Amino acid sequence: MEREEFLSKLGIGALAVCMGCSLVACGGKGNDATPASAGTAPIPPATGSGTTFSTDLSTSLTAIGDSKISNGIILVRIAAGNAVGSFTAVQVRCTHEGASINYNSGQGLFICPLHGSEFSTNGSVIQGPALAALQKYTVVISGNTLTVTA
Repeated sequence: MEREEFLSKLGIGALAVCMGCSLVACGGKGNDATPASAGTAPIPPATGSGTTFSTDLSTSLTAIGDSKISNGIILVRIAAGNAVGSFTAVQVRCTHEGASINYNSGQGLFICPLHGSEFSTNGSVIQGPALAALQKYTVVISGNTLTVTA
């Protein structure tokens, strides 16, 4: 076998292997870019719809960064003490494509795991691709009971 023929066959073989790898890499979940953990979050309650949930502060949300998700809302303790300003409640559904957001206590931000949108504790967009803010909900504290209302 001459050198030119050898290199030609080697090149065709390498091309075949690369094409096979490319086809395998394109298979699987199709166009679904959603990470398995992101999921679609429930639709948040409309403003003015009333009480959405309550929680007992003597047994839950005791540490800064603790969170609770209920009825399409994520409630987070952002500071010490049982004052209204120690908590924030926003919709758990990202305004970009509807994935469930998470609270990152180290950064003090809500972050969407799907495309990386970041939101402040009051729901405003810090980094896209989301363009719309998260809906913020009212927090009321009476004794040890915290109530979130829409």
